Amino acid sequence: MALSDTEVQKQIHHMMAFIEQEAKEKADEIDAKAEEEFNIEKSRLVQQEKLKILGFYEKKEKQIELQRKIQHSNMLNQSRLAILKERENLIKAIMEDTRVKLGAATKDQEKYKGLLQGLITQGLFQLLEKTVIVRCRQADLKLIKEVIGDAVKDYKNASKRDIVVNVDIKEFLGSEISGGVELLTPSGNIKISNTLESRLESLYRQMLPEIRTTLFGANEGRRFTD
Repeated sequence: MALSDTEVQKQIHHMMAFIEQEAKEKADEIDAKAEEEFNIEKSRLVQQEKLKILGFYEKKEKQIELQRKIQHSNMLNQSRLAILKERENLIKAIMEDTRVKLGAATKDQEKYKGLLQGLITQGLFQLLEKTVIVRCRQADLKLIKEVIGDAVKDYKNASKRDIVVNVDIKEFLGSEISGGVELLTPSGNIKISNTLESRLESLYRQMLPEIRTTLFGANEGRRFTD
């Protein structure tokens, strides 16, 4: 049955309304999907940037902590070095004070003569040469001549060796020397220093660990004592 123009127009309007509704619903669906995807991407980017910022500040915090530890370590090392320097200065001061007092050992002539004899005998054993030159302070020349014979006798009796010992009367030890002697081979290539200063220095090196322990206590970080 043929439709009238009016009915055709109604059908067309109905179809157009349906198409428009479908198009609107599809557009709304697309908009909702786009909004959802936008929000998801925005959230992802925000989280990504947040992690970057947190990582940046975490790295900065670690750098600051490392710098703090380095600074603390440097200050601790400087403090230790300062303490060690003061300790060494104290030991040197004690050593210097002892050196200044060495001259007192020569005031008692009898004791000093015995000391000179012992120093000469010891030097002869150190050299073990057939001919030896003994050098002393000019102020001690008389005492040296008095004890040289006994020193040679002690050496010969103990070593069973012959020896010729000459006292140097042309060249003497310097005025800065507190006492004692030097023993040389005739060529001068070998020399044994048995001055009071050299004996003090030798004793100082040997007793340095004991001196430090006495003054500052035992080193807690030291694992071995010999």
